[in-house]
Amino acid sequence: MNITITGRKINLRDSFKERATKKLDKFTKIFGADADASVTVSLEKNRITVEITVHSKGYVYRAEQTSMDLDESLDLAIDHLARQMRKNKTKLDRRNRIDPKLRPLDIDAIDSGEDASEIEEETDFQIVRSKRFAVKPMTIDEAVLQMNMLGHEFFLFRNEMTGEINVVYRRRNGNYGLLEPQA
Repeated sequence: MNITITGRKINLRDSFKERATKKLDKFTKIFGADADASVTVSLEKNRITVEITVHSKGYVYRAEQTSMDLDESLDLAIDHLARQMRKNKTKLDRRNRIDPKLRPLDIDAIDSGEDASEIEEETDFQIVRSKRFAVKPMTIDEAVLQMNMLGHEFFLFRNEMTGEINVVYRRRNGNYGLLEPQA
């Protein structure tokens, strides 16, 4: 697994980088050696946020945790990622059965210190509502304005500049994000 560790507004010790690398190496059995993981550590006031993003076989897995201690934030983020994997094990296994070139996942190989019976495995998603609407071309600013006027957390639109379908969304910190398709 290719691991990139970045610090924002904080200097990271080598011991922390080694610890993070060692903990993420446990996930190599699941994601494979060609997966890319990025660990971003940021400091805001007295709170330290550790964000882990793993790109593997076209899928993105993400965990973010904040606390007062650097090591605690890392442990919480790793545990969150492991819980996510265990919780969605059945869906991930089903995905692997559909696509035979993907290896079977060994979720239980991760030692998170938790009892696996405490985490429920989801079997299916239930779609409770379906909606159709016209997607009209607009700029990103117009899409953000429309999203705010509707009071939604996200808004789907056709980007006037590229002609592609994009999504703008409101992030937890109040800022906005843009999702663009990539070939």
